Amino acid sequence: MNMRVYKPLYFLAVAFVGFASCKSTATLPVPLAENNSIAIVAKKSALTKEQAQTWGHLDLATDTIPGMSVNKAYDFLKGKKGQTVVVGVVDSGTDLLHEDLVDVAWVNPKEVAGNGLDDDKNGFVDDVNGWNFLGAIYKENAESERILKDPSLVDEATYKAIKAAHDNKVGTANTTNARLKQMLQGVTYADNTIAAHLKKKTYTKDEVLAIKTQDPALSQSIAIAKQMYGFGLNTLGQAIKELSKLVEDNDALLSGSNLKTNYRSVLGDDPNTMDVLVYGNNKTGPSIKDEAHGTHVSGIIAATRNNGKGINGVANMAKIMAVRTVPDGDEYDKDVALAIRYAVDNGAKVINMSFGKGYSPKKEWVWDAIKYAAEKDVLIVNAAGNDGDDIDVVKTFPNDSKDLQTEISDNVITIGAMGATYDENLAASFSNYGKKNVDIFAPGVQIYSTTPENEYQFFDGTSMAAPSTAGVAALIRSYYPKLTASQVKHIIMNSGTKIDLEVIRPGSVSQQNPNGVKVPFSELSVTGRVVNAYNALKMADRMVNGK
Repeated sequence: MNMRVYKPLYFLAVAFVGFASCKSTATLPVPLAENNSIAIVAKKSALTKEQAQTWGHLDLATDTIPGMSVNKAYDFLKGKKGQTVVVGVVDSGTDLLHEDLVDVAWVNPKEVAGNGLDDDKNGFVDDVNGWNFLGAIYKENAESERILKDPSLVDEATYKAIKAAHDNKVGTANTTNARLKQMLQGVTYADNTIAAHLKKKTYTKDEVLAIKTQDPALSQSIAIAKQMYGFGLNTLGQAIKELSKLVEDNDALLSGSNLKTNYRSVLGDDPNTMDVLVYGNNKTGPSIKDEAHGTHVSGIIAATRNNGKGINGVANMAKIMAVRTVPDGDEYDKDVALAIRYAVDNGAKVINMSFGKGYSPKKEWVWDAIKYAAEKDVLIVNAAGNDGDDIDVVKTFPNDSKDLQTEISDNVITIGAMGATYDENLAASFSNYGKKNVDIFAPGVQIYSTTPENEYQFFDGTSMAAPSTAGVAALIRSYYPKLTASQVKHIIMNSGTKIDLEVIRPGSVSQQNPNGVKVPFSELSVTGRVVNAYNALKMADRMVNGK
């Protein structure tokens, strides 16, 4: 059944039948979702350093932390044998030389490294670890800016809406920029003051909130930090980075440089035609150290487990295929469509897509690529987005529905983000949500993972929730390889931990409503659940082995 609007009924309608009569694993129905909610008292004390770095792997029942029960899942897997599963990471550049990723890098078995030849005849020369569809590009325009430069990309109504929004931003840019720069100055001062007090550059939110002081300067700095935390930013370093980017973008808006620069010209490709299908190069790593997103995502999925370094990824049998597609700006639909096809054609069984934008002029190309992945039995894990929007109403791309009602295929699972607190703050304040268009939630607040040059950092986003889920999908496909992409999707959905809490709806906190709006967690997604690796593997085992 491909109707999004009917997904909740799916859980009631799919009967669990005996397996003895089934001739093919691919035809087995996914077991019904159970009422497996857990009644516990929320953890009150601050997370320990170890818990903060691993909370997404912990277990709600035993640790009072709403992770995905990954550690418990590995207890279940003891004695079982898995097979290698390739996960395509369609993202920014990935540092596959990182100490925690070098052993999980996908290596194209048919390609001879560095000989300048297309040994496997797939059209891509020396694609040993994946492909880079961006070439030397790092920065890019927003899609709305590209549309302003070329109105023919969209219909007249869409262009007029984008033009009106742009003109309004330009009209208020001077005032906005002055405020942003003032905020940046204040946050930088607060960061330096708190760091000096704690005698370290990197510190946690809990450490800040624990400070007791009569010092006016420090008190003011803590107040600024609390304000940033209220905006969903978990560190002042993150706030400085976000504010700096806003100032940079606003300066470009005022100067008009955002509409003058054609970053794509260095690539020599026209993104609005499919005349050329191979471009870019085989350099899949980050172009600069700050290009950390793809490396962070990859570590969440598959960082080498139990090697005494850094972190443990979710999946122990996964290999990361890096497909560099997402710049500092909006990705092109052409690049996304071709990246999906590249990953599919070169053996990926799971594809992680942690990116998104508000406009998609060539969305049909992406939809065709998604359907191609479905034909080849490849699961796509899609981040819901970080705007605090109801995406049953507000369109965000990529998606798997032309009308926000009917799925184009049953191989895409869309993920919202939640945090480590099992209370009204469970849903991440920034996460998009949707009773029809977000399938399930996963850990996405303060997730510790790999960053370039053998470093590790905490990041927030549905960008982190998606690879958490992709790791679980890779585990299922590794240990139960006969299950289809659709079955794996519904196993993840049906086996998730049911959450019976009222939570603050993402995006509802404002100056006018500082406490936000409370809604049942069940209203934020199709399932009202959080991904649980242990439950998912048990359900997969029950399907395949009948016990």
